[in-house]
Amino acid sequence: MYISKDLAQWQAFISLLEQAVKQGKTQEILMLLMTPDERDTIGLRLQIVLELLNGTLPQREIQQKLHTSAATITRGSNMMKTMQPELLDWVKNTLEMQKPTLE
Repeated sequence: MYISKDLAQWQAFISLLEQAVKQGKTQEILMLLMTPDERDTIGLRLQIVLELLNGTLPQREIQQKLHTSAATITRGSNMMKTMQPELLDWVKNTLEMQKPTLE
């Protein structure tokens, strides 16, 4: 599984994020660290992952539906192939519960 080129920086980010969640500062820390475009990209990635996990549409239709590139869909699909099935099930179930906010 790909994590980061600099594992120490990635771990520092994860630690900071965990503390932010515990202290109810998740949104504030992510707004500090991410630009609006980066936040939009994460939202798009969530939609891509959900569509791929649902498996009801071919990648080309997902691309058209979400107005993104084939490469973006492929990157999401390839990353999902490296994840444990249990994590993917958890993500699918969690995103399905949030589906109205993702559309």
